[in-house]
Amino acid sequence: MKFDISSLMQQVQKMQSEMAKVKEQAASMVFEATSGGDFVTTKVNGALQVVSLNIDEKALALGDKTMLEDLIIASVNLAIQKAQQGVSEEIQRAVSPLPNIPGLNL
Repeated sequence: MKFDISSLMQQVQKMQSEMAKVKEQAASMVFEATSGGDFVTTKVNGALQVVSLNIDEKALALGDKTMLEDLIIASVNLAIQKAQQGVSEEIQRAVSPLPNIPGLNL
């Protein structure tokens, strides 16, 4: 079987184009996470920017500042994790047609 570098380069260019599209679309992808039984809800876009943070009135009524801070941190971190995973899955779809080449970390 002959190795066709031209075909491989075409596949790489196609993959680069697809990855550019995914990165462009990432900003419009929104991922949501909650903590504390829905006391805190965070939305993060695919560019890992917090686009929304909602704190339930019931959480504020408790008056526990430390607990609320912990819930915010947990919600933000989970939303970021979901965004990273979602974008990673989209990138995997974009590069899946490319053959596995040793040393090429995709």
